[in-house]
Amino acid sequence: MMAGLITAALLLLFVGGSIWLWLPKHSRALDNAARLPLDDDEEKMP
Repeated sequence: MMAGLITAALLLLFVGGSIWLWLPKHSRALDNAARLPLDDDEEKMP
């Protein structure tokens, strides 16, 4: 019984977190984070 409740709670947390991440207001932050490895470090150095 307890294992089922924990599984259901974790599933709800996962679905809720996924929906929260894909909200349009988070798209700019996600795009910026995705581009970090591709950015040239020399441009940011003084």
